[in-house]
Amino acid sequence: MVTFEQHGHVAVLTIRRPEARNAINGEVASAMEENLDRLEEDADIWVGIIAGEGTVFSAGADLKAISSGQADGLNTKRGGFAGLVRRERSKPLIAAVDGPALAGGCEIALACDLIVASTAARFGLPEVKRSLVAAGGGLFRLPAVVPPKIAMELVLTGDPVEAERAYALGMVNALVDPGQAVAAALQLAERICANAPVAVRESRRVVLASQLPEAELWRLSSAAFSTVAATEDYAEGPLAFIEKRAPQWKGR
Repeated sequence: MVTFEQHGHVAVLTIRRPEARNAINGEVASAMEENLDRLEEDADIWVGIIAGEGTVFSAGADLKAISSGQADGLNTKRGGFAGLVRRERSKPLIAAVDGPALAGGCEIALACDLIVASTAARFGLPEVKRSLVAAGGGLFRLPAVVPPKIAMELVLTGDPVEAERAYALGMVNALVDPGQAVAAALQLAERICANAPVAVRESRRVVLASQLPEAELWRLSSAAFSTVAATEDYAEGPLAFIEKRAPQWKGR
């Protein structure tokens, strides 16, 4: 249901239920959590990509599973919905969206750190159209990446936004032709992997905490610097610059 492919320091996790529009059932949620465990535990993997097989990224929760009394299975203890949206993790995730990402599918994309989308993508939280609430983080993550009034419009109407507008609003990092989202996400991941992995992880952690009070942010920034300064890569960066060569990161 979720495959794991490694490309150098990058892992691609692909939801493979195209016959069900990559809707999330218990099997997908469990497999996603297991694969995220693998990504986090493997010191040789520095960045992850989340993709969906076929022409739909994900239609969100599997309504058949919900109607048959299996709603609880769509959440895992540590990851929440789809085994991902509430998952605590240290490594960057990129959503490669090559088709509609609606309801929980949109929330999966929003839970990632970066989004690469093709022009075939659409994003939306249509839950209100079915007297539901987007409970997988979309209601607070969406206004963090688009202007609040736009987020309110999308939430209250339930209408989707096309990839081009999502890109213009700043929700999407890169816009590509249909069929190219994973390839473009891999290129973005390689750009991240060109940097020191511990420095990337620590910097990401501080950025995610940027809504905290300034005093706490200074504490986090100092802690991040101390963590990086204790690594072998901390010495390698300046040395490679002096020796005019590409750095050889060890991730420790």
